[in-house]
Amino acid sequence: MKKSIVILLVALTGALYSFTQAYQSKDWVVPESAQKVKNPTDKTNKADIAVGKTLYSKHCQSCHGKEGFGDGPKAKEMKGDMGDFSSDQFQAQTDGTLYYKLTTGHGDMPAFDKKIPDEEDRWLIVNYLRTLKEK
Repeated sequence: MKKSIVILLVALTGALYSFTQAYQSKDWVVPESAQKVKNPTDKTNKADIAVGKTLYSKHCQSCHGKEGFGDGPKAKEMKGDMGDFSSDQFQAQTDGTLYYKLTTGHGDMPAFDKKIPDEEDRWLIVNYLRTLKEK
């Protein structure tokens, strides 16, 4: 009986350590299946991009800044890097990756699946992020 309790404690400790390491990782691991998700919206629709911009201004701008440089007024309060949405590195991510990150959150980045429950609205934000490319 005592041996099985020790084994259980060791297993739980290992699982907790693994979870902690994954959570604290600086790399934001996105499942391959999420990376491959195709954007179901029209990425060129100007009215939809305007909606995405409005949603970005309401939900994202305070941390990520007006132009997505990671320089919003709340950025200094955050522990992590707010990123630069205009960079080639950011823009190289798939739409599915951006949608996953927006939906699930990680670290300082909140999950927006509850704050923005309409999936299409989250996709419209992804479409707006694509307009923030380096010029």
